Amino acid sequence: MDSLITAAARALAAGDPLGALKRVALRDDPPALALRGIAMAQLGDFIRAKALLKSAARGFGPRQAVARERCIVAEAEIAIVSRDLSWPMKALDAARLTLETHGDHLNAAHARNLGARRLLLIGRLDEAERLLDGIEPGRLTPPARAAHELALAGIAVRRLRTGAAAAAFERAMQAARASGIPALILEVETAAAVLHAPAARLLADGEERALLLDEVERLLASGALVIDACRNLVRRQATLCSLATRPVLFALARALSEAWPGDVSRRALLARAFGARHVDESHRARLRVEIGRLREELRPLADIKATSDGFRLVPHGKHKVAVLAPPVDERHATMQALLADGEAWSSSALAIALDASARTVQRALEELAAQGKVLPIGRGRARRWVVPPIAAFTTVLLLPGPLPNE
Repeated sequence: MDSLITAAARALAAGDPLGALKRVALRDDPPALALRGIAMAQLGDFIRAKALLKSAARGFGPRQAVARERCIVAEAEIAIVSRDLSWPMKALDAARLTLETHGDHLNAAHARNLGARRLLLIGRLDEAERLLDGIEPGRLTPPARAAHELALAGIAVRRLRTGAAAAAFERAMQAARASGIPALILEVETAAAVLHAPAARLLADGEERALLLDEVERLLASGALVIDACRNLVRRQATLCSLATRPVLFALARALSEAWPGDVSRRALLARAFGARHVDESHRARLRVEIGRLREELRPLADIKATSDGFRLVPHGKHKVAVLAPPVDERHATMQALLADGEAWSSSALAIALDASARTVQRALEELAAQGKVLPIGRGRARRWVVPPIAAFTTVLLLPGPLPNE
């Protein structure tokens, strides 16, 4: 490899894309095209970067399989950073296998880490963890080690294992500082801030206060009966009752929990769950049916007793009742939680991450845009969505993924 290519590669590894471009900007051979593509990606020009990497991959011959697969790994990284979740990840898996076969363990580990990051975005934590288990951290360079630890921290945060998350963030910061790359240090600091930001509101005993992520973890382990409005479920430690697909039942459960140990009038329950303004016998009949369904769903955790005026929640044993609510209660909070990562998302990527239809996502984005809560960038298929800086933000507890303790 000639000296200019070597020097450009070292500049990229040190986080200096402009230094790399000074050496290869006027060259069109495949190695130079690949380095130019990576440099443009570091500078944020993803469209140009993808074009350069595709040209480089086509230029490498059959005997240069490793170089070609490295270009594919770089394309995958651009797709993940730009939230293009429709990019064919089978190509990344194939590239990783080729790199492992040829002994390029560092780039193979990078491919594993990229695959885990994509799985993390769509909430498939078990698969992400299995991918990361195949990496030997001791063989990684400092930037690669930092990325690996950030992925581990992301999984721990989603699982509400704050001790493990804090340890992973600390290891990521040590690796980032060892790399000497300011942008990487800033990325780790930004990611670790989730541990010190309000994750939820606790509504209990007639009071309300903000909780950090570690406080949420302690609450869920305390034995209290928790009505989790971030996940739409009722739980006591490892016993879960999901009402994510039963919004009426969850609205009733939350109303009863907020009033505990008191009761809630039938009129108040009808207004809360059904939006009923004028109560008639048909409303009362429907309320009795829904209360019966809720009583059956909550049987392992609590009972619902009728009172002279309404209904009262009675947890089994002497457990307290607490409501865990997002920092801000509003529609489409889960979508805003995804957009809160600061990246520009396409509507198709949001649909994949939320497992929702494209039309549902489009309607939600249009509603949020009308309220000034999201901003569109670009037109047509190139349109992306971002959130403007706001003081109140959504919580990591709303991100897609398996429920804690599952």
